[in-house]
Amino acid sequence: MLAGFVALTLLVALVGGMAAAPSVRPWYAVLPHPPASPPDWLFAPVWTVLYIVMAVAAWRVWLRGDLLIDNRRALVLWGWQLGANAVWAPVFFGLHRPGIALIAMIAMNILVALTIAAFRRIDRMAAWLLVPYLAWGIFATYLNAGFWWLNR
Repeated sequence: MLAGFVALTLLVALVGGMAAAPSVRPWYAVLPHPPASPPDWLFAPVWTVLYIVMAVAAWRVWLRGDLLIDNRRALVLWGWQLGANAVWAPVFFGLHRPGIALIAMIAMNILVALTIAAFRRIDRMAAWLLVPYLAWGIFATYLNAGFWWLNR
């Protein structure tokens, strides 16, 4: 099951990477960037680690099958946040719509926070594993808002 969770999260990463790749040089690179924008090379390794940690967190909750209803609700929330995550890159990079992508990013952060709360009731370590993801998501939201503001 761990391999399945990892595969699912890395599939989302692959979709995001495929959506971003064609736009990074001709579009994204020439946009004015908000202050504190990290170098482009940093995003892929950070997101890869976060996707794997997300998978481990979900797996830990899945292992705690003794709380079946809470477990299922928590994993459904996890799936929803992953879906919101999957929407972001195609909207931002594929459609070149930072404003709409910002809505997806905010929704993702809300869903991640709800997932952390749900995971905490089942497995505290699983909840803590998602905290860096939420922190990076909040930073990414700042960047997304900055791109939208500077390039509207």
